[in-house]
Amino acid sequence: MTQDSGPAAVFDTRESVVRSYSRSFPATFETAQQEFVTGADGTRYLDFLAGAGALNYGHNPAFAKRALIDYIERDGLTHALDLATTAKQDFLETFQEHVLAPRGLDHRVQFCSPSGTNAVEAALKVARLVTGRTNVVAFGGGFHGVSTGALAAVGSEFYKAGLHATLPKTTHIPFPDSPMGPFDSLDLLDRLVSDSSSGVEKPAAVIVETVQCEGGVYVAPTEFLVGLRTWCDTHGVLMIVDDIQVGCGRTGTFFSFERAGVRPDLITLSKSISGYGLPMALLLVKPEYDVWKPGQHNGTFRGNQLAFVAAAETIRTHWADGAGEAFGAEVRRKGDLVAEYLEQNVTARFRASVRGLGLIWGIDVSAAGISGAKISRRCFERGLIVETCGRDSEVIKILPPLIVSDESLTAGLDVIVEALYDEAQDDRRTTTGAAPATSTTATP
Repeated sequence: MTQDSGPAAVFDTRESVVRSYSRSFPATFETAQQEFVTGADGTRYLDFLAGAGALNYGHNPAFAKRALIDYIERDGLTHALDLATTAKQDFLETFQEHVLAPRGLDHRVQFCSPSGTNAVEAALKVARLVTGRTNVVAFGGGFHGVSTGALAAVGSEFYKAGLHATLPKTTHIPFPDSPMGPFDSLDLLDRLVSDSSSGVEKPAAVIVETVQCEGGVYVAPTEFLVGLRTWCDTHGVLMIVDDIQVGCGRTGTFFSFERAGVRPDLITLSKSISGYGLPMALLLVKPEYDVWKPGQHNGTFRGNQLAFVAAAETIRTHWADGAGEAFGAEVRRKGDLVAEYLEQNVTARFRASVRGLGLIWGIDVSAAGISGAKISRRCFERGLIVETCGRDSEVIKILPPLIVSDESLTAGLDVIVEALYDEAQDDRRTTTGAAPATSTTATP
């Protein structure tokens, strides 16, 4: 395979050094289709990054592309602030009919500025307005965005360095699972709030990801989510579920919390909600908590009409009537395929643990002493784009488009196993001088 020579010099000379993904995947990309992207030099890559979860339905899905082209050709509005438009009406009616109503949800839809962090900002702000309290509980390992309010709820010191004094009041507690092992988060929450001398202000809200992605792919147990809902009800605290990365079908149901049967007070959605990778962010608010005054939380680009068009068409295609059950079942089936593959080819061969559900999986190589960044680099050299996550990038994050074929899914997993094998052998030769063993997995 001919490899791209890398991005043009203009990226180094004119783009800010804050860029990150282009450093991990040094190529100039030009086109994409379904689960594949193609470089400017013609090199094709299998995509297990999927726009960090923004491309659940693949690159350039034909149904949404056709709807967008038709809308543009008839001069449909592109920008409309929060004016009423036919595109927004179609999205709201489609979302109500095929997503909210079948799940017994009556939440109102707030359109936020287009990045997920703004949906989180809105959720935290309205929770404080509703309760009159300022503190928020978040979890170690969590990620919710990098604007000031959302950043306060992020666990990683990397993003908050030097900014602590400017961040809103937030109490962080351990997630039910982490690199330090299982933890009784609910018991700690109860102690902090029930003890009037705990020194912690009763929170306005608890914000939680049902699966922590950036934190290392840690899955919250169902019983924890049920218990958290009960705890919030008992103490008059709003439950916010951040479904930005693992919503829209990623775990095998439209919302990731459906497996627990809970109904959050506030739900944030972004990334794949548009269905086409277009910027769009929503806050779903229970009607009794929709206490905003008109314009109290706004944004110039909270009316992305093209995103409304693509989102409505995506919902009709993948989530309408029986299609939603079939699509979710297919994601779960592929998740089972990944789980079985990793159990046989990773857990059994390397000192690595695997975690996940649906089509979000992590291979934790910390115990094996293998560099996650090196694995990602080896995969890219073999034509697979896969990123890392976790405290020290010790977890290989498997995040393919949900429409990925079984053949591509297996091929990508084969590449990861080959990369793990080669890195382990290099480490062995470095430390012992031993000759490499023979791989038992064929390179796809």
